[in-house]
Amino acid sequence: MGNTPQIIKHLLIINIIFFIGTKFSGQISTDFLALHYFENDKFFISQMLTHMFMHGNEAHLLFNMFGLWMFGSTLANIWGTNKFIFFYLSSGLGAAVIQMLAYYLNIESITSALVENGLSNESIVELFRSGTVNSSVFEYVSKESLASVYNDYNSVMVGASGAIYGVLVAFTFMFPNSKLMLLFPPIPVKAKYLVPIIILGDVFFGFTSASIGPIAHFAHLGGAITGFLMMWYWKKNQFNNKRWN
Repeated sequence: MGNTPQIIKHLLIINIIFFIGTKFSGQISTDFLALHYFENDKFFISQMLTHMFMHGNEAHLLFNMFGLWMFGSTLANIWGTNKFIFFYLSSGLGAAVIQMLAYYLNIESITSALVENGLSNESIVELFRSGTVNSSVFEYVSKESLASVYNDYNSVMVGASGAIYGVLVAFTFMFPNSKLMLLFPPIPVKAKYLVPIIILGDVFFGFTSASIGPIAHFAHLGGAITGFLMMWYWKKNQFNNKRWN
């Protein structure tokens, strides 16, 4: 930790403070700081930023902060504070945008089907809010589809994972042949092979119902895509660190 850049230390501390704060404030902090679907009454534009400093539990926090420290430290040492924080926050925002888009497309598809069969917009919104369903609705949409839309509309997204995915992609972009040690099995794999496999896993879980938990896979993809596009643009236009001093 003695060689850890100050910006990484500051981000670690901020995330820990946010996590401790949620233990005392409970649902209040979740309502105001976690990211809600943009048509939900609990949504605030500031949540696009604050959600990436919130975490669901100790394991979630530890895993993300380890990734930030492990990969972010190298980038911050090379880039400097200004360039790194811009990249980190941009990746987190990109993650939020892509996840919101995924929610919107799912919700809009069911909304269109319900509107075509005579339901008013007010009735549909109330349905999404409360989850109370008249059995006649199942003539138009499946129970599974409604459950999915209800979850999306009332979603609460927290975590730095999207930003971390951006950092991971940037690290791979700069050090493709760097070997990363797997935990199970404990073998080294080059970053240029391992990271695409991880991202493809999110593609698979994002487009299927096989997810292993309440994970925002499209947020991971959004962070990775944002990070890749920024790295590609910077390389193409030869952005150097002097621009960020």
